[in-house]
Amino acid sequence: MSRAFILLLDSFGLGAAPDAAQFGDVGANTFGHIAQWAADSGTPMQLPNLERLGLAAAAHSACGQWAAGFAMRDGFTGVYGAAAERSTGKDTQSGHWEIAGVPVNFDWGYFPRKVPSFPHELTAKLQELSGVPGFLGDCHASGTEIINLHGDEHVASGKPIIYTSGDSVMQIAAHETHFGLERLYAICEQAYELVKPYNIGRIIARPFTGENGNYKRTSNRHDYAVPPPSKTLLDHVKDAGGEVIGLGKISDIFAAQGISRVVKGPDNMALFDALLQVADEAGEKSLTFVNFVDFDQHFGHRRDVAGYSNALHELDARLPEFMAKLRPGDLAVITADHGCDPSWPGSDHTREHIPMIFFGPGLAPRALPVSASFSDIGATLAKHLGVPALSNGTALL
Repeated sequence: MSRAFILLLDSFGLGAAPDAAQFGDVGANTFGHIAQWAADSGTPMQLPNLERLGLAAAAHSACGQWAAGFAMRDGFTGVYGAAAERSTGKDTQSGHWEIAGVPVNFDWGYFPRKVPSFPHELTAKLQELSGVPGFLGDCHASGTEIINLHGDEHVASGKPIIYTSGDSVMQIAAHETHFGLERLYAICEQAYELVKPYNIGRIIARPFTGENGNYKRTSNRHDYAVPPPSKTLLDHVKDAGGEVIGLGKISDIFAAQGISRVVKGPDNMALFDALLQVADEAGEKSLTFVNFVDFDQHFGHRRDVAGYSNALHELDARLPEFMAKLRPGDLAVITADHGCDPSWPGSDHTREHIPMIFFGPGLAPRALPVSASFSDIGATLAKHLGVPALSNGTALL
């Protein structure tokens, strides 16, 4: 029995990548700075399961420093290491695609950090096609903040809220009841076609609910993403007859390419529950890929160090439940797609190494050298599952 699992902790970086200076991210360290904050607060982080797998040792290999409060130096149970990114950007799609064997070697288009952020010809055409009376926002922003800022006016006027970030993205937010979910999706589909000349990676529908200045985004988010330019690990597994199960936003990120089954969940713990269920159901030669998005969208971008720390503790405490579901021949990896240091200025992603922590029944623990590409993860899983080798990456096991 050979199955594979990718547990992606969205934005969980292990220290600045070699090319971080190109992104203004020299010194960024998502894990290290959270650990230091916790130690300085008098409550050092306690992540015993991740630490035993080799998390702190992987971080040390990436940045040359031991995270504050982590003392384990040997006796690890996982195969642990870190990887730098080859892709030209530090965005979500690039990180995920590179893990799956397709680095992004072209430049995405990005909307400038100014007001308005979007070209007038783009918003004018979208207004004409959709029939809305106009738009609110039109800037770089945190999604939760801009929704609360403009939510009341949106409900009263019917104007959708549009915003962007450091990703190659246009986000459109609207109230599920007052505006309508299907209407929001329709506008996003129109926007997806309109942004093609700008080489934008994704349109994200951001539905929300609530009243009178107190609004909350819902789990009905939908990404309209450009598909990967070539076959990924997901395609290789599916083409070989294996099931590919995408949990969370995985299907959206890959534009459903190579996906057999989609499982959604409103938050990290709901997705962990779903992961446990899938671990019971998934058959031989299957690939299960889960994105724990709360680390990024709720804590990294919002620069919430305490929230990020708490979320790591929640996931660590539940890891034994997942490990108990693994069968002989299974291989799992804990990784990330980029950094999003909650102590760093601004609200964008940070260019960092990511963890590569492999584990499974009978896997002999050892340290790995720092990889020059995230694609080594996909190459390792492709070899494990016995599917054709990827066009990028080196198998590590």
